[in-house]
Amino acid sequence: MSASTPATPTFPQAMEIAAAWLGHWQNGELSDEVLADRVGELVASLDGARGFFVVSLTSDAPLMDRLPECLVLSLRQAGDGVVDLSARNLAMSTAMALHHQRAGDEGQRAGSERVARRCTELLRLLEPTAVKQRLESLLAGAEGSGEDVDFLDRWGYDEAQRQAIRSAVLAVADD
Repeated sequence: MSASTPATPTFPQAMEIAAAWLGHWQNGELSDEVLADRVGELVASLDGARGFFVVSLTSDAPLMDRLPECLVLSLRQAGDGVVDLSARNLAMSTAMALHHQRAGDEGQRAGSERVARRCTELLRLLEPTAVKQRLESLLAGAEGSGEDVDFLDRWGYDEAQRQAIRSAVLAVADD
């Protein structure tokens, strides 16, 4: 990582780092390749990956909409942790889009839908076997069985939100 980047950043540090890099990339001060290398180092730790995804998935920057090939490669190389976070972010953003729709907050709904769309596209580009296994687990959880039941219960998702998550999971396979 760069001299100012801790070897294993905390979640808040990772968010700051990711935001700075995203700004430099968006301003043309950082190439796709250099950004991909740095992101690859950042997502090597759980807090680093969490920080990167919180910033990149919610940002107005177009990075996660156009996903440079070298960035996809770095994220694929990071392995199951990135797949897991992408699947969880898909579930959470999908459920929150429904929550915001119910609350009449169209701005927040649109933001959650954008995150879900970005997660869907990313999952389609990550290692297919790992994605398939992770999404099958999430689908089972949304249907009431398996490891992801606790994850979904912890967030208090109701049946309509779980149905939306099932639909979002199944949509990853659609082209």
